[in-house]
Amino acid sequence: MLPEDILAELRAVVGADAVETAPDALLSYASDATFAQHLPDAVAHPTTTEQVSDLLRIASRQRLAIVPRGSGTSLSGGAVPLTGGLVISLARMNRIVEVDPATSTATVQAGVLNGDLQRAAAQHGLFYPPDPASWERCTLGGNVACDAGGPRCLKYGVTKSYVLGLTVVLMDGRVLRLGGKLLKNATGYQLLQLFVGSEGTLGIITEITLRLLPLPRAYATAAVHFATLEDASAAVTAVLGGGLLPATVELMDRVTLHAVENALHLGMPREAGALLIIEQDGSEQETVNREIAEIAEICRQHGALAVQMAATAEERAKLWAARRGASDALALLRPNKTSEDIVVPRSQIPAMVRRIGEISAEVGLPIAVFGHAGDGNLHPTILFDRAIPGEMARVEQAVAAIFRAALALGGMLSGEHGIGSLKRAFLRDAIGDEQLALMASIKQLFDPQGLLNPGKIFAPAGATQTGFLADMPTLDNSATG
Repeated sequence: MLPEDILAELRAVVGADAVETAPDALLSYASDATFAQHLPDAVAHPTTTEQVSDLLRIASRQRLAIVPRGSGTSLSGGAVPLTGGLVISLARMNRIVEVDPATSTATVQAGVLNGDLQRAAAQHGLFYPPDPASWERCTLGGNVACDAGGPRCLKYGVTKSYVLGLTVVLMDGRVLRLGGKLLKNATGYQLLQLFVGSEGTLGIITEITLRLLPLPRAYATAAVHFATLEDASAAVTAVLGGGLLPATVELMDRVTLHAVENALHLGMPREAGALLIIEQDGSEQETVNREIAEIAEICRQHGALAVQMAATAEERAKLWAARRGASDALALLRPNKTSEDIVVPRSQIPAMVRRIGEISAEVGLPIAVFGHAGDGNLHPTILFDRAIPGEMARVEQAVAAIFRAALALGGMLSGEHGIGSLKRAFLRDAIGDEQLALMASIKQLFDPQGLLNPGKIFAPAGATQTGFLADMPTLDNSATG
C-alpha cells in the first residue's frame, strides 16, 4: 500500500475515482496473459497525456516503480508489476482522434483496441494491416510497445511499418511529440522507431499516428490438409519460393486442431496432422482466385492431402475463428501453458518443427505448434501443470531447448510478443554482450532511476537461466507492498 500522501497526489491528478487501491481491484492488474502474478500497490486511470505526465513527475520524485498497461494481453510477462508500484492503465484513453482519408492515416489514443480501429478505418475504405490474434482485446499502445504482428504481416509487415507519429511521456514527465502524418522523414535520428518495441521501458506512449492502406476488395481463402507437420512446413517453403506472395500463411498442428474443434465446434479436420490457412487478397477477384489456385497446386505437389476453398464469407470466417482461437483453445487442455514466439528464417521452418517434436519427446510434455509460418514466426506452446512436482523443471528445459534451437538456425527469441520478463535471461545469448550493453545504456539515458517497467527486457544482476520460469512471482509468494 502506498503512503496516503502519495495517494493524495495521484488522486489530485486523475480524480479520486480513478485511483484504485482495494485488494480486489488490484488483483485485476496483477497478471497478464502469462502465469506470472504480482499485486501492484495502486492503479491509476489517466485520460489525457497531461495526466500521464503529472503522474510520472510524482513517481519520479517519489522513486515509485511504474508499469504501463493496456488490456493485459501480453504473452511475455510484460504487464506484470513484478516489484509492485503503480500501474498506469491506459484503457480509458480509448478515443479515435481522427481517421483522415486524405492522408490515409489514423490518430488514436493508446488505449484504443486494434479491432475498433479496424472497423473505423473500414468505414472509409481503408484498413490497418497488423492484426494480432487478440485484435478484439489488445490495445494499439501495447501493439506499438511490443511491435506486434499478426497473420497479415507476411505481406504487409508488422507494427513498426505503420507508425508515423507518437506522443511519448518520459519518466521525468517531459512529453515528446515525434513524427506526424508524413510518409517520409529523414530528419535526424529516428527517435520514433526507438520507442516501437521498447515494451514500456523508455517512456509511456499516449497517442499514435498510424498509416492506413486501401481495403482489399477481393479475398480467396484455402484450408490445406497435410498428414504431418513436417509436410506442411515444407510446403510453406515451396509456396513462398514459387514467386507468389500470399497475404497470410498460417499453420496449426494436430494438437491445436483438436483443441480448437473441441472448444469451438467449427468442423476442423481432426484426421489431419497439420493445417495451413492460406489467404490471398487484392483488387480483382479473378486475379486473386487464379493466384490461390496456383498456391493450392504447389501444396498438392508437396504432399497436401486435400485443399478446401472457402466458398462463402461464413466459411472464411470459420477458418479465421479457428486460427484466432488457437491459443485460448489450447489453454483448456492443461492447467497451465506457456506460448513462445520464436522466429527463424522461413527456409528453416521444417528443421525447427522437427526439433520442437524432438524436444517434446525429450521432456515428456505436449508442445503444440501454430503460428505465422509464412514469415517464420512460430508459437510452440508447452502444456503443463504447475502443481505437479518437477513439472516446471521440464518446462524450463523445453523452453531453453526451443530458444537454443531457434538461435542455432539463425533465428531470434521473439517475432511479435517481445522479451518481457519470461525471455530476459536469454537476451544475452541472442544479441551478445555489445548490443546488450548499448541497449542498457539507452535504458539508463531515458530512465536513470530504473523505474519504468522494471524487470522487463533486462535480467536483474546475477540472474541465470536456471529457474527463470519457476521463480516468476505468483500471488502465492508475492508481496503486496
